Order: sequence, then C-alpha cells, then structure tokens
Amino acid sequence: MWPLRAVSRPCAILTWMQGILHVDLDAFYASVEQMLHPELAGRPVLVGGGVVLAASYEARAHGVAAPMGVKQALHLCPDAVVVNGSFENYGPISKQVMAICADMTPLVEQISIDEAFLDVRGSTHLLGSPDEIGQAIRQRVANEVGLPISVGIASTKFLAKVASGQAKPDGLLRPEDEIAWLHGLPVSVMWGVGPVRNATLAEYGIQTVGDLAQASKEHLTAWLGPGAANHFHALAWNRDGRSVRKPGRAGSMGSQSALGRGLTRETDLSVALLRIADRLSARLRKKGRAGRTITVRARFADMRAVTRAITLPAAVSTTAGLHSAAVELLADARREQPGPVTLVAISMSKLELAGPLQLELPFSVGDALHPGSPVGAAQLSVDEQIDKARERFGKDAVGRASVVLGGNRGVPDEFRELAEKD
Repeated sequence: MWPLRAVSRPCAILTWMQGILHVDLDAFYASVEQMLHPELAGRPVLVGGGVVLAASYEARAHGVAAPMGVKQALHLCPDAVVVNGSFENYGPISKQVMAICADMTPLVEQISIDEAFLDVRGSTHLLGSPDEIGQAIRQRVANEVGLPISVGIASTKFLAKVASGQAKPDGLLRPEDEIAWLHGLPVSVMWGVGPVRNATLAEYGIQTVGDLAQASKEHLTAWLGPGAANHFHALAWNRDGRSVRKPGRAGSMGSQSALGRGLTRETDLSVALLRIADRLSARLRKKGRAGRTITVRARFADMRAVTRAITLPAAVSTTAGLHSAAVELLADARREQPGPVTLVAISMSKLELAGPLQLELPFSVGDALHPGSPVGAAQLSVDEQIDKARERFGKDAVGRASVVLGGNRGVPDEFRELAEKD
C-alpha cells in the first residue's frame, strides 16, 4: 500500500482564506450626483446645504471633508458645485449594487447604504478566485450602475475594510503578506483610532500598526485602558473572529445627532433630544414596533462618551415617552461628565411587536412612559395622527414647535434615514 503524501499548496490555501471582501462605493452621494448629471463629471461636487454631507474626490483634493460647513468648503474649493442631494435615488441605486453582490454569494452583510462585507469562499469553485470575483463586482457596478467601487480582500473583516480604504478610489487590493502589509500602515487606519487617540499614541511613539503590535500589553493598558488595549492589540495582529452574517430582524433601533462644538444649555439639549426622539419613534411605529429599553449615549468635547439606559415595564413607541426618558438619562450622564455635549444618541432595544394598547390600573392620569395610562394613550394617538399627516402631505407638514423654532436641523432627515440601518 502506497503511503499517503501531503501536498502543500500554501498560495492556494492563502488565497482561499482571503475570501472576505469589503466593497465600498467611492464618494457615494457625490458620485451619484455626477452620474445623474453628466455636466458635473470631473468637477468638484459638494452634497448638502449648510453642512457638507459628501464631497467628490475632486473636492477632497482641496482639503474638503464631511462634515464641514459649506462656507468653509467653498473657501477651500471655490469652484465646487453645491447640490442638495437626490435622496430619492440613493436607496434604489444602493439596492442595485447589493443585488450584484448577492449574485456572487448569499453571504452579504450590508453595513451601510454604500458598503458591505461578502464571504465568497463558497463561490470560488464556480466564479473563480476572490480577486476575480472582486474584479467582476467592480466591472458590473461600473457597467450596470455607472459608479466606481473599491474592493478590499483579506482573511478577516477588519483587514478587508482596511484594504478597501487603501484601494480607493476605484481600485482593488488583496495584500499578499497580510501582517507585514498591515504593520507598515499608519495606526490611524485602525477602527476606533480617531484624531484624539492617534495623538495619544503618537506621544508614546506609536506611529504605525507595527509599533502598536510590538508594544507591551501593560503599556497599552496604561495608555488606553484594558478594554481598548486588548481590542487594538488583537487587531494589530489581524485577529478578528467575526464572520460575515446576513442581517436578521433588528434587535434595536437608534438615531443620533452631532452637535457641532457642543451644547451646554438644558433647553438646547432638550430640543436636540426631541428631534431625535421624533425621528426614532416614527421609525418604530412605521415598523409596528415598540421597545422597553431606552439608551442615551452622550459624547463630550474631550471625546469621552457616557451611556445611560433604563428598562421600562411596558414597551413604548411615542415621541413623548422617548423624549421624557432621554432627558432624564442625559441629565444623569452629565452629572458624571459636565461640559459641552458634542453628540447625543438615543436607541431602543428589547423590541417587540406593538400590539393593542392595554389600559393600566389604577386609572390615574399617568405619564408618557406608561403607554396604558390616559396620558400615554393620548400621546400615541397624537403621534399616529402626525404620522398620517406626514405620510399624506410630506414630512415637513407637521412639526413640534420647539423643534421647528429650534434653529437649523443641520443634516437633513432624508440623509439620516439612509445612514441609519434598522
């Protein structure tokens, strides 16, 4: 009997392992505008009114970035063309791109309107190598949709996303030696390393991912805290065990607002929370859902974030209920961390189907956080009438006075709805 002999094919094995793709449409909103309006092709384009929501690569070459005030952007790039945005087109175009991805593999995890992860390892025997599949996606998106798309290919979701970022614009990248390639990149490519954390790491001589990988866990813990130290050290060695998963039913819904340089007055913060609560509660009711856990996250000027949550005995979906709880939670968060609030978010979890309203005992007036009380039932009735009016006459047909009079909304709700995935 002949002995079995192991055949080593490291290149083929590595290529198969590098079967995670991250696809990312380049400057999506601006590219769509250039596609829909050929006269804008090759010109610097800014999408947004008072705030730049997206900038074409021609505008980015002048230092324009989102979110930036349009006035500041035009100062940097006087020749830029400002457009309001074709929000009604972005969703359908995104679905076209995701349908092309789904033709390549059933394992597509869309993470935003313009990007997704794909696991193509089960498709290589039919469609070719991951590189060939990535090129096929780019070709089809260009021919069938008319947009540029960048593709990163790696063995993990983390590195695939880093690779797609390095491939931009309109490119494809699969690093041969993943660790060596990753260690040569600046540490700012890592998820969670923003300007503040990047500056902190630079103070300790951490300039590249390789520097971070070679730093001791003790030093990283002292500089960043234990949780962040473990997270970044693992990513620096490309350890990311997350798999590509098709999205299921949402376990939570959320919405947030950036507040510029920050708000400090309680009345201003209350208006910001009301605007978010109005938007989020409308989404809940549209999907026939209600939630019992309300979470508020506040970010402060020093980039520190504080989170507070409350779980209610009964599920709510009213604007007044969300707003009432959010105001109290934010006030509690600010007792720990005073100062200007630069971002605030509300999320709802422990979601359930919104069934018939059951009146609560005893029959007291109650409040908005008790949906079965007279006040809670009245608030739901008001919200439902507002929903009907907005559906018939448009989203601006009915608004709450404090929100309408509270100043510029900044980012349009249409943009937020595209960005916020359920």
